[in-house]
Amino acid sequence: MKNPFKNLEECNSFFKKFRGLMFSKKRNLIFDLGKETRLGAIIHMFFVFYPIDVYWLDEKKEIVDKRESLKPFMIAIPQKKARYIVEISKR
Repeated sequence: MKNPFKNLEECNSFFKKFRGLMFSKKRNLIFDLGKETRLGAIIHMFFVFYPIDVYWLDEKKEIVDKRESLKPFMIAIPQKKARYIVEISKR
């Protein structure tokens, strides 16, 4: 099985975090939220026109929640606090 966490583009500025995958081509992103949070880890699929897999990771970079094939214009709330969010575009 291929490692989904390879070739991640880091979203490290406010603008990159705000934009994410909106209006973009397929790519893989990682967001560092700075601290573990649940409400700050909510993601939306507004203006993302293809499905993605989303992984929420804790401080140790262990997966604490995931959603597969999240569809455009949906919202996802993690079940646990997370520090990192990884978004993987479906091929």
